[in-house]
Amino acid sequence: MRAILQRVTQASCTVDGNITGQIGLGFLVLLGIEDADTDDDLQWLAQKIVGMRVFSDEGGMMNKALADVGGDILLISQFTLFAQTKKGNRPSFIKAARPDKAIPLYEKMISTLEMLMGKKIATGIFGADMKISLINDGPVTIMMDTKDKENH
Repeated sequence: MRAILQRVTQASCTVDGNITGQIGLGFLVLLGIEDADTDDDLQWLAQKIVGMRVFSDEGGMMNKALADVGGDILLISQFTLFAQTKKGNRPSFIKAARPDKAIPLYEKMISTLEMLMGKKIATGIFGADMKISLINDGPVTIMMDTKDKENH
């Protein structure tokens, strides 16, 4: 699994003109799922997301996690995080999980994050043409890959 975390002061997802999810302070999380992903990947990533300390403390240092600041999560599925661009100019998405594998993992990520956060999270709609709006705070943007835990 790959995730892009963006610290935001607000973010929203719109599908066909309707807002499907919106948050104030928190994380916009773009989530990519590949065929090789397991429940262990999901659990590791969910813990990292919820525990990530990138919100400012009273001294202006990045020491606070979502729970410390009352933050929320907007989770968006994004298979394009597994784009392979080695050949030519048209990306290949062969490593991205097909919907029959990705949808159950995406739904489990939602429920896992909600359990860890103790509240509902906002979401997009899997496979939909989504319009994402955000105000990136900082900007703070962090990439994580469960297949590269040594660097993330």
